[in-house]
Amino acid sequence: MSIPSLQNIIIMLPGLLIALAFHEYAHGLVADYLGDDTPAYQGRLTINPLVHIDWIGFLMLMLAGFGWAKPVQVNPLNFKGVDMRKGMMMVSVAGPAMNFLLAGVTAVIMKLVYALPLTANTSIILSILQPLLIFNIVLGIFNLLPVPPLDGSKILAGLLPDDKVHWIDSLEQYGVIILLVLVFSGAIGWILGPLLNAIIGLLNAFIM
Repeated sequence: MSIPSLQNIIIMLPGLLIALAFHEYAHGLVADYLGDDTPAYQGRLTINPLVHIDWIGFLMLMLAGFGWAKPVQVNPLNFKGVDMRKGMMMVSVAGPAMNFLLAGVTAVIMKLVYALPLTANTSIILSILQPLLIFNIVLGIFNLLPVPPLDGSKILAGLLPDDKVHWIDSLEQYGVIILLVLVFSGAIGWILGPLLNAIIGLLNAFIM
């Protein structure tokens, strides 16, 4: 495990904080829209990253490339106009969808900056925007894995017929272990790498 330099941390920090904060904010926003005031009551309807940071998970992200934010707590019993499983699917989709939206907006901004004359200022702006683009894509894709407690497991549960959902629930107690094995064995790169590289390649082609 290589510890990033202070300069790299300073460059990466804005992108990481924005990606995490907007991801969690999106979960809370959709839950609130569906009638659950739990995120609002707990002060999670904000893009202030300090509210959403789990400091142990954040430190792991910076040092090991694998970590977590503070999950937004949701009570599906409060949902109105939608059943609990579909509501949780909508809340779960919101996080990755927000990350992909931010990645798209970042790509557009980068394209506009690249059209400007290259100066020290534009170089600094691009050096900050690049991690923002990457973190949002990685966070969005990673959270779509159908492994509890990631968003993908709740999205899949919302899509499966009622008699097939139990096997998702049965993975709950093993989810964290599965994720740790995938990450530290390097299998996660083999699984997500091709998709990640394809998306980044398409966005870079658009930007340049």
